[in-house]
Amino acid sequence: MIERHITRSGQGGDRDVFEYALLRVVPRVERGECINAGVVVYCRAKAYVGARTHLDEVRLLALDPDADVVGVRAALGAVEGVCAGGGAAGQAAGDDPGRRFRWLIAPRSTVVQPGPVHTGLTTDPAGEAERLLDLLVR
Repeated sequence: MIERHITRSGQGGDRDVFEYALLRVVPRVERGECINAGVVVYCRAKAYVGARTHLDEVRLLALDPDADVVGVRAALGAVEGVCAGGGAAGQAAGDDPGRRFRWLIAPRSTVVQPGPVHTGLTTDPAGEAERLLDLLVR
């Protein structure tokens, strides 16, 4: 049995609180079927926001043979661009990482949708994004 403890500020050792949300592709919103295609991670203490994506085209086309694969890839790439900041973030370039994360996880009724937000502790937010992508998406 694994013990889990809630830690207070300063009790997490060298770990920082992070938040994450899955990116889901819902090719036919009326059916509600989805596949996980990415993860967005935010760590306030490290001023980090990042997204990692992976689109399984075979699974997507199994849900909807007419799915716009190019459009879905573009939408996932746009999420990564907003996280990266700079010119790729468009108008969000001047926003702090927390504001960009909150904007990305706002509910949407489009083909690429964020899931609910979860939390954890990490020493490496970028590494956490890769770990979650492997665990929950690939």
